[in-house]
Amino acid sequence: MLRSGLRLRMTSLATGRRALLERRIRWIVAATIAYNVVEAGVALAAGRIASSSALVGFGLDSVVEVLSAAAVAWQFSAPDPHTRERAAIRTIALSFFGLAAFVTVDAVRTVVAAAEPEHSTVGIVLAVVSLAVMPILSWVERRTGRELGSASAVADSRQTLICTYLSAVLLVGLVLNSALGWWWADPVAAVVIAGFAVREGIEAWKGEACCTPVSRLVGDEPHCTDGCC
Repeated sequence: MLRSGLRLRMTSLATGRRALLERRIRWIVAATIAYNVVEAGVALAAGRIASSSALVGFGLDSVVEVLSAAAVAWQFSAPDPHTRERAAIRTIALSFFGLAAFVTVDAVRTVVAAAEPEHSTVGIVLAVVSLAVMPILSWVERRTGRELGSASAVADSRQTLICTYLSAVLLVGLVLNSALGWWWADPVAAVVIAGFAVREGIEAWKGEACCTPVSRLVGDEPHCTDGCC
């Protein structure tokens, strides 16, 4: 019943439009993967230099984001992406849980060790750039995923949005540490983000990262109440 609802919405799109949306998804995830590979490298290197667990954690989060985007890329490389929808959404859900677990453990370790990272100009610049780039990637993928009726694309856009939140947390933590010496600000905020990641992971696993077509949002299509995955 749930799958039939998703398939009905997918087939309701014109073939040309569906092909365009699938191609757009592939470009978005390719851009996301490319950016996060660079981001991970810079964050891990800067984190090691500054002895910043926050930067190292941010770099590892970028690796998780690459895995999530790769799952969507794998799905949409199939002739019929719908056949890989369930596997992709489960992979993304697991990436949420992995992210939450790592961020929590790292935050606790930082607090217990009372580790005070050094100032990192590179880290601050990286966080600012990510705050500018990630919301755009998330918005485009979410809008495209909803029109296409793809729960995995919508879930991956949420993963990217969490990366945006983590960028803000990283920026606040680095600035407060540099300006006021508040080294504990970052791990405290990170725990809040971890809780959000767990919630999103549960929703993705249950198939609640729902994909509402844009046509429904503007009133051209009835609302589907039976879920989407």
